[in-house]
Amino acid sequence: MSRLLLLRHARAAWAEPGMRDFDRPLDDAGRRDAQAVGVTMLAGGYAPNRIICSSARRARETWDGVSRHFPNADVRFTDLLYSSDATGYVNFIRDNGDVDSLLIVGHNPMIEDACFALAPNGEEAATLGRSNGFPTCGLAVIGFAGGFADAAPGLGHLDAFFTPADF
Repeated sequence: MSRLLLLRHARAAWAEPGMRDFDRPLDDAGRRDAQAVGVTMLAGGYAPNRIICSSARRARETWDGVSRHFPNADVRFTDLLYSSDATGYVNFIRDNGDVDSLLIVGHNPMIEDACFALAPNGEEAATLGRSNGFPTCGLAVIGFAGGFADAAPGLGHLDAFFTPADF
């Protein structure tokens, strides 16, 4: 059994004049939510073996908030999660078939699209929570019967879905 955690970055501030979207920081609520989702992950036993995080500032700052609860995690940053599509996200997941728990910290709409594609079904409360979309700092917990190398649309089961209202 493998567990995939999909985390959309926390709420970001608006860009200052001349600032690239890639460089937008978290706002105060986003920083609080990032720390709170880390507490939720720890309490739920959702400790990732590996983290693949977008190198965009708001995603890195989201991981910074979460990482306080997982100080020895194996984290890898990539610009590709900023610019990739949902298929690219699925490829990242497949490329990490050597771990049994993986956290992806990325962006919408790719996180949401990958979540719906990989796990169209799941626990009633989780699918109901996800039905309103994938908000900033939303966390999907998806179980797979096999390893990530075989991850494909429809093979995952949405075990849990958290939003900042749940923290």
